[in-house]
Amino acid sequence: MDFDRDIPAEIKDVALKALSFYPKLKDVRIEFIFNENLWKSVMQAQPKFVTMFSSRKKRTYIIKISHWFDFKGKRMPIQDLPEDVLVGWIGHELGHIMDYSKKSNWSLILFGIGYLTSKSFVISAERVADTYAVNHGLGEYILATKDFILHQAGMSDAYIEKIKRLYLPPEEIIYLMENILVEEDG
Repeated sequence: MDFDRDIPAEIKDVALKALSFYPKLKDVRIEFIFNENLWKSVMQAQPKFVTMFSSRKKRTYIIKISHWFDFKGKRMPIQDLPEDVLVGWIGHELGHIMDYSKKSNWSLILFGIGYLTSKSFVISAERVADTYAVNHGLGEYILATKDFILHQAGMSDAYIEKIKRLYLPPEEIIYLMENILVEEDG
């Protein structure tokens, strides 16, 4: 697959690996940028505002990525995280883009309002992104990312509780993975 992307060199290989699981995004414009102003998150996917009112085919999406990650109290470059963790994290963000790319302009506006104003809406949106990632073959990577965040990274208890509340738990991811395998075999 040939993705012609704006991807920082530090994460290009893992971003291309994650993108390879989403052949339907081949012709979708996605910019990967380092951003130090992410509020309480490591990565964030969204439509580029100036293209939000364009047709679906002409929209551009941005995946903002924090350049730094606090690992067990020490700051390290994001690209130093384990590859499978980064592929899973980017794969989750690409799940958001799959979801956004199916929405009309009006639906995107309503989505943004819902995301900013409703905790239950955020939970639904994050679980949809996880589900897209699992359904596109990234289940093992999503599990690696969750395991890393929940058990290895030394994240604060508040952040771990947020992850548990908002995203699919590992048991549900495994269930989805098993059902995909059953469907492929059946």
